[in-house]
Amino acid sequence: MSILKPYLKKIIFAFFAASLLISLTGCEQASKPSSFKQNIFVFGTIVNIDIRFATVNPNNELQANQAINEIEQTFHQLHKQWHAWDKDGNLYQINQAIAKQQSIVVDDETKQFIQKSQLLSKQSNGYFDPGIGQLIRLWSFHSKDWQGPPPSQQQLSSWLTNPASILDIQFNGNKLSSSNPAVSLDFGANAKGLALNKAINILKKHNIKHAIVNIGGDMQTLGLKPLADSKFSRWKIGIQSPFQADKIIAVANLPANISIVTSGTYQRYFNWQGKRYSHLINPKTAQPADSFSSVTVLHQDAIIADSAATAILIAGQKNWQAIAQQMGISEIMIIQQDGTIIKQSNFISLLE
Repeated sequence: MSILKPYLKKIIFAFFAASLLISLTGCEQASKPSSFKQNIFVFGTIVNIDIRFATVNPNNELQANQAINEIEQTFHQLHKQWHAWDKDGNLYQINQAIAKQQSIVVDDETKQFIQKSQLLSKQSNGYFDPGIGQLIRLWSFHSKDWQGPPPSQQQLSSWLTNPASILDIQFNGNKLSSSNPAVSLDFGANAKGLALNKAINILKKHNIKHAIVNIGGDMQTLGLKPLADSKFSRWKIGIQSPFQADKIIAVANLPANISIVTSGTYQRYFNWQGKRYSHLINPKTAQPADSFSSVTVLHQDAIIADSAATAILIAGQKNWQAIAQQMGISEIMIIQQDGTIIKQSNFISLLE
């Protein structure tokens, strides 16, 4: 799926229903030092940047605004660069070259991100694979509207006969190529993780020590949350029920410098003849995942957290533990289709 969902009618869905994580700022009773918050619209969702300063300083506002402006510019550049279906985007040009079995030169950053995604795909046993853009297109989850019908069994069988994978991509220096023209890159499963990492690096560059960045419910912290009297606390985040948009079922007390990312089968889907089809597609079966309702993962690296949340959800009941271990994930909460919760986390507390 694309990281872009460009229509305003989707904003409420993206920000509330599709976001499992809601900041519980109302639960904080301590007085707050100076803070600067900004909402921007990019990647088809609401991005919230919350910058805190431990002490009040006349330069705080300028410092925060400079960081926020750079983050906004960077995010819009990322959107253009990594949007799989935008003909003006770099990723579209890469996919066109692969389809024509031509090589294409990419910059160092693009190469590094693709290679990191290849490693994560290997660690996930292929449950996370950004090379299945054609399969996503078959299910129509690349478009602005997804409403069915599902692809035919013949179409899916044809794809499975000649499956595509990000592992089919090779590099010769910065020259990218693939012997499999069916490869079509789509980084909807971990591009927000890349954006979160970039945002934190920008904040650090501007000497900001305390902040939290929220991209449609996926978040990363920088430092701790400043309180009065030179005290600090963890960032308190509510985890929303996948079955009731207004119900919080757990609270995550996030330490410094950690990301929290959720994948859910209820976030984008369509119903067809009484059956729900999720946008999270299993590359091994060419079918949408239907094992878990949501998977929430914590990790220091937002790219790893983003990729792992998708992989673990698709891996399902039998395989998720092996995949979590291989991807280095120890902090996790899974909500099954029947509402049963599996929790392995020191930072997440379930609510009664």
